[in-house]
Amino acid sequence: MADLIVKAAVKDALDNMNVASDFYEALDEEVAELLEDAARRASENDRKTVQPRDL
Repeated sequence: MADLIVKAAVKDALDNMNVASDFYEALDEEVAELLEDAARRASENDRKTVQPRDL
């Protein structure tokens, strides 16, 4: 699977915090799960458009 997050943006968002290298992989997996769940909810509601309420 392609990376879903931008490492530089994550690092910027966390300001002066250090970020462990394996954090990015874990975050990417969490984002992938969120997207899968949102797509499933949209599909269950007979929509092909994922909307904020699907999160």
